[in-house]
Amino acid sequence: MAVPKKIELIKQESLKIVWDDNRENIIPLKYLRDESPDAQNKGETILWKHYAPPPAGPDKPGKYEVEKIQLVGNYGIQITWKDGYDYGIFDWELLNWMAEKHT
Repeated sequence: MAVPKKIELIKQESLKIVWDDNRENIIPLKYLRDESPDAQNKGETILWKHYAPPPAGPDKPGKYEVEKIQLVGNYGIQITWKDGYDYGIFDWELLNWMAEKHT
């Protein structure tokens, strides 16, 4: 599995990822935020029962703007958005999949 060599924020619009196999991908921030892999956004399944996330309210200012990006171990990143939302870990496999959808 490919892992990022470099991750760069481009103008609060997208995330550029350069992979160790020399591929380059650009993923829109709106897509990353809307597809965040956390229970609050996607719901969760516990013991074969799915719990849906709460209904989305109105967008807060800064919803699609990145405050910071942190490395999580050696397997992914966590994005903190300017509206304070910081749930969900984007592991390398998920980012690879998301990148392929936007190539």
